[in-house]
Amino acid sequence: MAARTSAAEGSCPECGLSSAQVHSRYRRTLRDLAACGRPLMIELEVRRFFCGEPGCEREIFAEQVDGLTQRHARRTGALRDLLTSVAIALAGRAGARMAAMIGVPVSRSTLLRMLRALPDPEVGQVTVLGVDDWARRRGNSYGTVLVNMDTHRPVDLLDGRTAGDLAAWLKDHPWVQVICRDRAGSYADGAREGAPAAIQVADRFHLWQNLAQALEKTVRAHRSCLHEPDTAVEDETGGEVEPVQRPQTLDSYGNERPMVARTQDLYARVQALRNTGASLNAISRELGLAFRTARKYASASSVEELLAPTLGRASQLDEFKPHLTRRWNQGCTNAVQLHAEIKAQGFTGSRRAVQGWLKPLRGHQHVRQEPCPPPKPRRVTRWIMTHPDRLHPDDKARLEQILARCRELADAAAHVRGFATMMTNRDGHLLDDWITAAEAGESPQLAAFATGLRRDHAAVQAGLTLPHSSGAVEGIVNKIRFLKRQMFGRANFDLLRARVLHYS
Repeated sequence: MAARTSAAEGSCPECGLSSAQVHSRYRRTLRDLAACGRPLMIELEVRRFFCGEPGCEREIFAEQVDGLTQRHARRTGALRDLLTSVAIALAGRAGARMAAMIGVPVSRSTLLRMLRALPDPEVGQVTVLGVDDWARRRGNSYGTVLVNMDTHRPVDLLDGRTAGDLAAWLKDHPWVQVICRDRAGSYADGAREGAPAAIQVADRFHLWQNLAQALEKTVRAHRSCLHEPDTAVEDETGGEVEPVQRPQTLDSYGNERPMVARTQDLYARVQALRNTGASLNAISRELGLAFRTARKYASASSVEELLAPTLGRASQLDEFKPHLTRRWNQGCTNAVQLHAEIKAQGFTGSRRAVQGWLKPLRGHQHVRQEPCPPPKPRRVTRWIMTHPDRLHPDDKARLEQILARCRELADAAAHVRGFATMMTNRDGHLLDDWITAAEAGESPQLAAFATGLRRDHAAVQAGLTLPHSSGAVEGIVNKIRFLKRQMFGRANFDLLRARVLHYS
């Protein structure tokens, strides 16, 4: 498309004086938005003018068309805005493919260059600040995201999650009054150093999550209480049941579990070195173990404590064992037929698994009816942390039976429900009483959680009293994960930061 300007005069960009004295004319090319899906190039004839102001440093200037041209620009303003939006939404390669589809072909490098050239959005006065970490490379390097909790928009990304990083930012923005954070100690220290007058608020979601972790450890420590009591002494026909010895160290196929042998051997070696007075660091170096692994094996009271998670591990066959024992007592001992029956009920395991489980039953006519598999500790944890009115009646009944059998779990459930009531009603003034009761309770795991709350008492009490939370921050962290995956994890920090701050 060929065009030329029609204005009678132009304004000097230096002094603003209008001039009608033409120096010369020249043609410049501009790429514009596509027309009917095809790329559009504008050949624009523009004029150079003499500046009539004697004191102006610029003697000659070229005229510009408002909304269409800028100095040294090869694209119109509308096209530049479109490509910038594409770069923010899709970044390099994906953005280049999208631009080609809409008739404005451009390279990925150009899109990334336009994205990096964007100025940071204005921060403004942030009074309520949300702080959380995000993983640049999980388990290796982390950063910090800062969110304006009034607008739910990210205001900055920091390349690190140390106390000094947060403190430096807060000192540059002294108007922050409330800081919503998780329970990380580095953020607490950074907030105290950078904004000592600000109120720190521990997020309720993280408090509830930490409580759930402590409760799950308590349930796992009382895993034996999850099993139904063994009261059956007769089978369905009224005959006496015969005891069946089933070694726990064997798997469903009847073979020795390799994990059991390795654990027993490693436990014996660690304890032998420990008895000689060797330190944990020396044991980890001698046996090639991580320090935490060496500490776990050294502090275990018995090898059975280490084998409990392995021996109590659930299998695909658990929910079909009652059917197998019932059919065995009825006289059906054919593993092929029994495998076909439970396969029709949804079993996806192999025939050999059924054969291995039936092997100890050979030689017995009537065996004890296999009870239903116990619920997993995580499921029991979810039952306890769910409001009783929202539980399924069957789940509620099973939970009541478990709590009736185990005093420690019943005590832990009472503490959890008390904390839930306190958190829901924002009764932060009851925190001290709850901490005292939990520390004196039956669960050492909940007592440790309560001790941790005492160390961060002010922030926890504020979180249980004030309406602020870090929900918006968690949403921004999820958005960062999305943008990272969209760029296949290969984006530099400056590029990722630009996309996060401008992404709507």
